[in-house]
Amino acid sequence: LTEEELRKLREETNAETLRQELEKERQRRLELEQKVNEVLKARAEEVPATQQPAKPQPQANGTDKRSHTVCSRVQKWFYDKFGEYVEDFRFQPEENTVETEEPLSARRLTENMRRLKRGAKPVTNFVKNLSALSDWYSIYTSAIAFIIYMNAVWHGWAIPMFLFLAILRLSLNYLIARGWRIQWSIVPEVSEPMEPPKEDLTVSEKFQLVLDVAQKAQNLFGKMADILEKIKNLFMWVQPEITQKLYITLWAAFIASCFLPYRIIGLAMGLYAGIKFFLIDFIFKRCPRLRAKYDTPYIIWTSLPTDPQLKERSNATVSRRLQTAASRSYVGSSAPAGINKDEDSSRFHTTKRGNFHEVFNLSENERPLAVCENGWRCCLINRDRKMPTDYIRNGILYVTENYLCFESSKSGSSKRNKVIKLTDITDIQKYKVLSVLPGSGMGIAVSTPSTQKPLVFGAMVHRDEAFETIFNQYMKITSASSTCES
Repeated sequence: LTEEELRKLREETNAETLRQELEKERQRRLELEQKVNEVLKARAEEVPATQQPAKPQPQANGTDKRSHTVCSRVQKWFYDKFGEYVEDFRFQPEENTVETEEPLSARRLTENMRRLKRGAKPVTNFVKNLSALSDWYSIYTSAIAFIIYMNAVWHGWAIPMFLFLAILRLSLNYLIARGWRIQWSIVPEVSEPMEPPKEDLTVSEKFQLVLDVAQKAQNLFGKMADILEKIKNLFMWVQPEITQKLYITLWAAFIASCFLPYRIIGLAMGLYAGIKFFLIDFIFKRCPRLRAKYDTPYIIWTSLPTDPQLKERSNATVSRRLQTAASRSYVGSSAPAGINKDEDSSRFHTTKRGNFHEVFNLSENERPLAVCENGWRCCLINRDRKMPTDYIRNGILYVTENYLCFESSKSGSSKRNKVIKLTDITDIQKYKVLSVLPGSGMGIAVSTPSTQKPLVFGAMVHRDEAFETIFNQYMKITSASSTCES
């Protein structure tokens, strides 16, 4: 039985055919190796025959052999020393390695936040010590540092002084790493208590943690973007009167570097930096009005605009031009009597349902402000109503000079629309629809005498922009009405 099973297995696996193919491949490989060896031998015999020059003198044989051996030795030595580096210059296809993204986890977020805080701690401590020196936090330390710095600059020892301070800092770090307790800081370090990481977090705690990290990242990226955009706008002549000062300063520095020796230039720059850091900045920090008037670098930096500020300025100028053009066209259209009413109403703002003043039954002068020409998408939550169809309505919110208008997206009569007079509003606040959700929410609550509970405009993506616009217009109208009454 075993022999029959073995025979069946051999027949099924085709072991004999595989062995025959392997033997054929071995024979082919041996034949190829023999052919390659023969070719190499033939080339090796041909090369010395072609390299042998004419022998007019029998004395040249020894010198040729010596030069050939010396060249071969030099080539061999060069290949042994630098061959592996030469191999690196050969073309190698680039390997596109795809980094695996780590899944989002609350524990990893907290760990990365703490790592970032620990890594940035030396830099923040260094900046704190510099600001403490400039603010004369310790009078004796700042006085000694000022005297040493000015003396080093005056004698041309500024660079050796900074190098010595770097060596001293590394030496102290070595001693601290060896276990010594050394504190070399002007401002005393306050050890913050480290909260142990929680093992099990609820869904709301995880969501709040993600929001906190996103807020910190947003603020950090915003500050970095502001700095980079200000530098870019400074060099791109966005504000010509500011860049002109830098342009003149660079020309003055270039001319001075061409005619004055570098020792005098370095001395002047070092003295100015010391006086500016220790004395002028101290006076300016104590007197903000004086700083806002005479501190040229501070004035230039604060007056440099960022890209969002430039966009707001351009939008404000465009809206002013549009308002002036619209007012002129309205005055010109109302003067002649032969203009049709349809042509006059078509010049006003239109919504998806028709002309704005017809949709909300307002006068023709009422139109949305330039900030909200297209409106803000939101949902109106009327908490006085009990029916679900009347409780929540999706639509678009507009703000005019005198009214707050909500256009319902549902088809039907205009009764679903809501018009609130700004002077009738008693209170405006930012609102969080669901108290369970973390964060400040995306809603605006408007209180009026006609409603028992405030009307809530929720699910607004641009909530802060809408709130500022509504609140500013509300304050403008109420202040104007109070002055008229007085």
